[in-house]
Amino acid sequence: MSCKLKEKQEKLQQILAALIEESAKGTPIIVEGQKDLQTLRNLGAYGSIITVKTGGKSFIDAISEIQKTHVSEAILLLDFDRRGKEGTARLKQNLEFAKIKPNLWYWQTLSALIGREIHCIESLNGYLDTLKRKTTLWQAKKVTNLFSSFEQSAIEFYQ
Repeated sequence: MSCKLKEKQEKLQQILAALIEESAKGTPIIVEGQKDLQTLRNLGAYGSIITVKTGGKSFIDAISEIQKTHVSEAILLLDFDRRGKEGTARLKQNLEFAKIKPNLWYWQTLSALIGREIHCIESLNGYLDTLKRKTTLWQAKKVTNLFSSFEQSAIEFYQ
């Protein structure tokens, strides 16, 4: 079980590292609200992050904001709940209509990896911290068990 947690942690870190790199290259990331934006900033994404559900902003306003940047692609990273799925579908259509390629890879990959455990982007940081804590505890127990096993073998050897 804990090996799977470690693998999940590593995979999540790889996905987030690729997202941060893509953001640094200038690809805007579209999220729902300010907490999602702040989470991505805390994770190291310092490129353009556009919110769609703040200050009465509509999806059309967000598309207009993206068009002003003259990019050919935008990453959609809305929540994994029903509303996030619906919003992603609507934004995808609007982006395609505006001749901007919607990048859904990060959203689909994160949703498949952790979408059953967390439902919103703002939970990513806490979830990653929890994974790190659990895998660190697992590794500490593994070392303790290994040491105990070695100690027991040494005792048996000298008896």
